Amino acid sequence: MTAPRRAAVLGSPIAHSLSPVLHRAAYAQLGLEEWTYDRFEVDEATLPGFLDGLGPEWAGLSLTMPLKRAVIPLLDEISDTAASVDAVNTVVLTEEGRRTGDNTDIPGMIAALAEHGINTVDSAAILGAGATASSALAALARICTGEITVYVRTAARAAEMREWAERLQVDVRTADWSQADEALRAPLVIATTPAGATDELAPALPERPAALFDVLYDPWPTTLAARWSAYGGAVVSGLDLLVHQAVLQVEQMTGRAPAPLAAMRKAGERALAER
Repeated sequence: MTAPRRAAVLGSPIAHSLSPVLHRAAYAQLGLEEWTYDRFEVDEATLPGFLDGLGPEWAGLSLTMPLKRAVIPLLDEISDTAASVDAVNTVVLTEEGRRTGDNTDIPGMIAALAEHGINTVDSAAILGAGATASSALAALARICTGEITVYVRTAARAAEMREWAERLQVDVRTADWSQADEALRAPLVIATTPAGATDELAPALPERPAALFDVLYDPWPTTLAARWSAYGGAVVSGLDLLVHQAVLQVEQMTGRAPAPLAAMRKAGERALAER
């Protein structure tokens, strides 16, 4: 009999996480009956102790806020992708206890866009400037050939995004949030803001919008995404991102590829519909 393997998602708050639904659906489809995936409420203060208490049966961890940067000093190595934005959302554990960090949000964003036929754009706009915005910037560094405009509410956030742009070697212009309706005319808009933040922009949507990637998945659709779809524009959702980054996590943690994208998405859609 194969030895049991464990994985989990850590963060605070964590009760809302869809990761267990997605990963368990993958295990079922792949026939990994000995694998389990749980969720644990863990913050920066309790993270070191949690990691130190893991046994050889542990294969991997998914990390959400506020742990994506806090975990880095506790790892043996991190990938270039994770280092590019100082954020780790995936930890692969060996039976010997070695900890390797990666960031699947960035390739997950690229894969989600590609699934909707968006492989390259000549310019783009980002709404917001938090941690997700830096991942969006890193994704755009690979697919955007021209200028990226980031719409922010404070000068401090603008300075942060310019620092990320310099580090990622991308051409970025920052603009005040009061001008955010300009973003709606970009070939690709990535909304990284909390729920409700983009509602005020929906009335300014042009008649023929291009593509919107809204990283939220609950509640869905957002007011902006709903109007975008109604006007015939392409919309990529936060569930698309969540599923694609989880696919990469499953493949890294289990060593099985390809992970079952369709089954994972269906499980996520079902779980959201039941909320």
